[in-house]
Amino acid sequence: MADRSVRDELERRLLALGDRLPTSTLGRLGRTVLAGRRGGRVAWRARQGEHQPTDSNALAAVVTSLGQLKGIAMKTGQLLSYLDLPLPPEMRSALAVLQTHSPPMPFERVADIVRAELGGRAPLLLEHMAPVPAAAASIGQVHRARLPDGTQVAVKVQYPGIEKAITSDFRAAAVAKQFVGLVAPGATVDAVVHEARRALLEECNYEREALYQQRFARIYRDHPTLTVPAVHRSYCSRRVLTTSWVDGLRFDDFIAATPPGLERDRVGEALFEFYVGTVFRHGLCNWDPHPGNYIFRSDGRLAMLDYGSTREFDRAFVQKLAALTRAARTDTRSALHAALVALDMVPNDDTYDFESARSVVRSFYGATLRDEILSIKPGEAVPLRNLLENKRELLKLRLPGELLFIFRIRFGLMSVLARLGARANWYRMEQDFINTEFAR
Repeated sequence: MADRSVRDELERRLLALGDRLPTSTLGRLGRTVLAGRRGGRVAWRARQGEHQPTDSNALAAVVTSLGQLKGIAMKTGQLLSYLDLPLPPEMRSALAVLQTHSPPMPFERVADIVRAELGGRAPLLLEHMAPVPAAAASIGQVHRARLPDGTQVAVKVQYPGIEKAITSDFRAAAVAKQFVGLVAPGATVDAVVHEARRALLEECNYEREALYQQRFARIYRDHPTLTVPAVHRSYCSRRVLTTSWVDGLRFDDFIAATPPGLERDRVGEALFEFYVGTVFRHGLCNWDPHPGNYIFRSDGRLAMLDYGSTREFDRAFVQKLAALTRAARTDTRSALHAALVALDMVPNDDTYDFESARSVVRSFYGATLRDEILSIKPGEAVPLRNLLENKRELLKLRLPGELLFIFRIRFGLMSVLARLGARANWYRMEQDFINTEFAR
């Protein structure tokens, strides 16, 4: 069965499922473990016989289980769908459905939430709102609607109980550590788990997301490729977010249309600027680069969606990160040691293995250390993952919690650029970013 037909069938199954979001720690742990075992069996069987078709029913069970759990479980499925990991293609394609679909809550409940959140403004929004969601993700679902003035909008409504569900997930240490291990393998677990919990709970505050989306919109207002949908604050609250609707292709459909190389390069450079450049230039980190957050418009512009996963860094941290980038490029022992000490990643003495630490840093930057036009190759992030997993005890490398977000960008973005097949001088681009005056 073709990838598109498989995804269509999975989307249909997810939409047909009832809205049953478990929120207790025990209930969620049991279902998460079961989904993980099912996924592991599918992947193992695929590796045992490359010519045997993947069990579509088993795949559907994995996807629907993760979709029903939402929260961390669904985000894990999203990560697995695009990170550069050795998964069977059928499994990766099936998990990609979770980028935009999960079992939705019924429209009656959506309407109740909108009324409770928006009060007298709710009828103006509900009057012309599609009852079937256009997308259903890990925190909330999106409905298309029309404002009284005719503006087409996307209304994101949060699932009831999702904060409790996420809190329950982080009480289950095994679930939390598994999620963090995908994002930042080898990290100091306690610090990174704390940051991950904080970040995912912050995603549940749509008023916060609206503010960050408006800031990104100002930053990229005049950009030739990137665009950020407008926020309609009169129809926003803590659990309801209303933004301008965007029509266009999703990532997989864009790739399937086999765009020319120059178009891929233009998109790749824009994504690199959005996820890496914004950190150095503005201290803002949108740390969720999964392909479900892009819309390829018919006018050639790329609309960037979803700003719940945004972290803000102060000037001091950004300067330390820039210093680490420069040190990796000059590749001198004194500069690299000083940068690692400044980030509190190593002790300020000679009790750590410098050459191994150097290898980790250079693996982290990968292709961006080469001053030439090149594409990101599949597997580009794997050397870093292997180094951290195999040598973490030797390195004694402490990764501060803030680097969780930088790791998520690097692993995720490099995987997306590899699939895109974009070519650019990533070295020169990042050099321009770190030489730009920091602006808040």
